[in-house]
Amino acid sequence: MSASPPRPNLTNLRRRRAELESILADPASFADGRRVAALAQELRFLNSALAAGDKVEAAEQKLAEAQALLSDPSTDNEMRQLAKEEAREAEAALPELATALIEALVPPDPAEGRNVILEVRAGTGGEEAALFAGELARMYGRYAERQGWKHETLSLSRSDLGGVREAVLLIEGSGAFAALRQEAGVHRVQRVPSTETSGRIHTSAATVAVLPEAEETEVELRPEDLDLSVARASGAGGQHVNKTESAVQIIHKPTGLMVYCADERSQLRNRQKAMRILCARLLELRTSEAHAARSDARRSQVGSGDRSERVRTYNFHQNRVTDHRVDLTLHGLQQVLDGDIAELTEALVAADRRARAEAFTQPGA
Repeated sequence: MSASPPRPNLTNLRRRRAELESILADPASFADGRRVAALAQELRFLNSALAAGDKVEAAEQKLAEAQALLSDPSTDNEMRQLAKEEAREAEAALPELATALIEALVPPDPAEGRNVILEVRAGTGGEEAALFAGELARMYGRYAERQGWKHETLSLSRSDLGGVREAVLLIEGSGAFAALRQEAGVHRVQRVPSTETSGRIHTSAATVAVLPEAEETEVELRPEDLDLSVARASGAGGQHVNKTESAVQIIHKPTGLMVYCADERSQLRNRQKAMRILCARLLELRTSEAHAARSDARRSQVGSGDRSERVRTYNFHQNRVTDHRVDLTLHGLQQVLDGDIAELTEALVAADRRARAEAFTQPGA
């Protein structure tokens, strides 16, 4: 039988839950809607954690009662057999229940409820990498549809053969960031490119970055800090692109961050999209600076784009997808590229929660 992880004391959590319930029962507290929403979210978290704690305590109580009967010499044989069975059940259940409690006690990331700014860029591999980046962008769009989330393209830069140099998607929906955040990193593809005449398998890569969308009040953009320029959009689009300056480029002078949007025919829409991307990148930059351990979050997410820095491999010859972080391999590669990635995302979310739970139980955590 595996040992149960140490169980935290729940007394302070119960005290805090009672405090929150008292605050939220007071009509005067509703004057500050943002504060009420934050307190309500904390209360939901505590209720979930304490429900897991109740299950642990119930199993411990059951085990203690069974052991008391077994240690009592007056217990008859029939009752002793029942007590042994209850003790076995409780002992078998406790490790899993205790682990579930620790996981429930890991506070949620404040960004988990956010919408997602998801960036896909072609890495090593030239045109083949761009074609693969386009397939990844489509995969995430299809996954969003399967989950019932809304998605739209904020920015799109095509390659000469119809691939994607860079695609920026906005994905809106409950749980989107929590599900997709682990997609960040280098995704590697192994296949025979359509342009390959000798039939040799090539290895290419694309990078994925996953950012929480910034709320309006979180990032202050001063007009004097922005260098905004417009230009005629290039590429496909018929004669329209030759008549209007719809493409928008914004440079945030203090940080040097640059965003370019030309996907829409409307300059206003391109500007709005560019601002959303810029705000998300500034929020990520500020958060990473505030947490020195994370350092440069985008660099840690996407690496250099080199083929060797991979989080997942898509092998067409073997019809498989392997996520190297959780050692999970799925067959049916085309279904994955069609957006059927729930098994991958759920495994990654579970692994992340386990890792955070283990960190929570370490001394000094």
